[in-house]
Amino acid sequence: MTSLHDTSSRGFASDNYAGAHPEILQALSDANGGHQTSYGGDAYTARLQEVMRAHFGEQAEAFAVFNGTGANVLSLQSILPRWGAVICSANAHIHLDENAAPERIAGLKLLTVAVPDGKLTPALIDTEAWGWGDEHRAQPLAVSITQTSELGTAYTVSQVRAIADHAHARGMKLHMDGARLANAAATLDVPLREFTTDAGVDIVSFGGTKNGLLFGEAVVVLNPEVSEGLHFLRKINMQLASKMRFVSAQLVALLEGDLWLRSAQHANAMAQRLRAAVSDIDGLTITQPTEANAVFAILPTGVAESLRREFRFYDWNAATGEVRWMCAFDTVAADVDRFADAVRREMVATRALSPAQ
Repeated sequence: MTSLHDTSSRGFASDNYAGAHPEILQALSDANGGHQTSYGGDAYTARLQEVMRAHFGEQAEAFAVFNGTGANVLSLQSILPRWGAVICSANAHIHLDENAAPERIAGLKLLTVAVPDGKLTPALIDTEAWGWGDEHRAQPLAVSITQTSELGTAYTVSQVRAIADHAHARGMKLHMDGARLANAAATLDVPLREFTTDAGVDIVSFGGTKNGLLFGEAVVVLNPEVSEGLHFLRKINMQLASKMRFVSAQLVALLEGDLWLRSAQHANAMAQRLRAAVSDIDGLTITQPTEANAVFAILPTGVAESLRREFRFYDWNAATGEVRWMCAFDTVAADVDRFADAVRREMVATRALSPAQ
């Protein structure tokens, strides 16, 4: 089959839009051929355990899954009873973008908290951390934070530690949605375990698809004492791959060397380049720190629609004109510069029309 799309096309809608990294495709090819035991009994899944432990500690155990929603649902299911509730930010992916899967599939209640920068704090957690023993209220037994956050901000090591200590002191467990965990490590310039295992996180949803995998994520149990039944839950939730070697091989290729970090560093650098290129444009307001691979900005009415004739990107808050621009491992400087030039052109054209409107 010939390609059905323009392979030179780049947009800024999502790092999910990017294809698979060539090194990942090579890993899939290398894992092909011959027979390997199904359902995780293969050499690649065994190697994945070794690689994950090198990053997260000897106690870590990884469960490969198909997608991020599955990873989040499984993680939360495994650490909570049916009457448990999860405190999360009001813009958390598990709340807004997973079609209520944690509530519908896992049977859990989400207790949401408004956050100005995407990040929870101990004080914000306490607005929902109450009612233990009250049979009329879902019991707050876990906290979920996203690293990096939905607003592109990164929790520092000390911020994660403060949340973990606060949650544990109140009998709650800490889950980290790490769809962009590699981007956070690139920003913080620390090893993965420093802001996860060593900071007190109990369980992580480790993201691969947004960082160059064809498909696949992993649930990584960092504290074996708080999670149970994942082997069974993965099957019940239809996240158990029969040919698991092809999920595991990708994660091994990502994490065995420095591909995970190289790709994340590059995506972050492209976001910084984009921010710098548009920050001086009159009438454009950047709304969040650019700490990973996302740039958030407010555009005047009509500018986003004009830009989208050439480039794909999403509205973040249509009421205010706020948009989100994402960079990926395969975004290059020429893509950023061409997009920034288009933003500047459309902004100038909007200002030119303003007096007549």
